[in-house]
Amino acid sequence: MRDAYHEELDSIGDSLVEMARLVGSAIGRATTAILDADLKLAEAVIEADQKVDDLQHDLEARAIALLARQQPVATDLRIVVTSLRMSADLERSGDLAQHVAKLARLRFPERAVPHDLHATILEMGQLAQRLMAKAAEVIITKDVDLALQLEQDDDDMDLLHRTLFQHLIDERWRHGIETAVDVTLLGRYYERYADHAVAVAKRVVYLVTGEHADDIQSGVQPVTGVEGA
Repeated sequence: MRDAYHEELDSIGDSLVEMARLVGSAIGRATTAILDADLKLAEAVIEADQKVDDLQHDLEARAIALLARQQPVATDLRIVVTSLRMSADLERSGDLAQHVAKLARLRFPERAVPHDLHATILEMGQLAQRLMAKAAEVIITKDVDLALQLEQDDDDMDLLHRTLFQHLIDERWRHGIETAVDVTLLGRYYERYADHAVAVAKRVVYLVTGEHADDIQSGVQPVTGVEGA
């Protein structure tokens, strides 16, 4: 029974990794769709989000069943509760990638992103994908140092986000109100996506150490390894 229990805990972790990889791929493909006005790709991203939702629902059902049957304590309880929270972050990340794809579909056959902002949006999409890849690695390795790095990496996304707004408020802006709204939304989608990747990493820090990432970064030394591992 205990072997089956720990196998189920491991399978929950596997589901989180799969969700992270799916939403990482989704933001990359959605970025291509928005920049290239690729309707077929946009539709594929929108449709594929259902798999992420299904994974989250399945993970929630299994986690709740474990809580009811096994009544885990200490580290095992942290694993289950933290996994539920991470799955919510990952599901929301998938939604944000879907929002990017839906905007591409809405503006088709036109391109939602003006040429002079193409490079910035491309960089935001690539950075979002890298952040989620790191988050997936953190889930697998439980590497606290790597997890803490994600918040520093997120500063680059915040800088790109500010760059978009500098374009929007520039008196030389000539792309109209509709495009300004589109760009504002896109910037928000990527910025929030990055925030969710960071949140996943922070939850792994708590899972491993029992301490919140913000406390560790302010000077508390992390405890390496998972209790009871």
